[in-house]
Amino acid sequence: MPIVFNKNIDDDTVLAVWKIEETEAQLMSGLQLKQHELDVIASLNNGKRLLHWLSTRLLLRKMLNTSEYIDCQMDEHGKPYLPNLGYHISLSHSYDYAAVIIGKTRKVGVDIELIKHKVKTIKHKFLSDIELAQKQIGDNVNGLYVCWCAKEAIFKWNGRKGLEFKQHIHIKQFILKDEGELNALVELPEGTQELNVKYFKTSDGYMLGYVVA
Repeated sequence: MPIVFNKNIDDDTVLAVWKIEETEAQLMSGLQLKQHELDVIASLNNGKRLLHWLSTRLLLRKMLNTSEYIDCQMDEHGKPYLPNLGYHISLSHSYDYAAVIIGKTRKVGVDIELIKHKVKTIKHKFLSDIELAQKQIGDNVNGLYVCWCAKEAIFKWNGRKGLEFKQHIHIKQFILKDEGELNALVELPEGTQELNVKYFKTSDGYMLGYVVA
């Protein structure tokens, strides 16, 4: 399970991406699991969903570099958290990769996606006409995935239900690159906030976006 990307975003925040090459048994051998986690594993059956669940937990364990049991739970909104540490975390996975971001002091969000052309068929579901009018988005598959990953990362950063991609998260004009950043206006119950999202495209066709704020 090699780390293909590891970045210290600042002194309190780290992001890592892992390529999943292990079997279910190999991943489980690196974890300490309690009964409630074994129940979750049993509900996932075999296949990618199970590998994704196991790999994000193992990557989290590697990043925290501890031999102690790591209690990773989900709150009522489905957001993962570490009750015994108090850190902010976000998990993501897509096909052969798992991604984890940990923030000791600030909220975080991450999303990784395999780039597929079929995103064009759903672009109107998560982007407004104003966003789609931007030439770097429109029918540009890479631009569409930058926006999707950015909005998903923001959704995870917020960690509360009710935030709609199209209605509440607005991507501002940006320059599309293989590695870059953009700003987005987010309509939250407590007011509108502008967030900066970093993103990059991998050499094997994945897009990743993350936010720290």
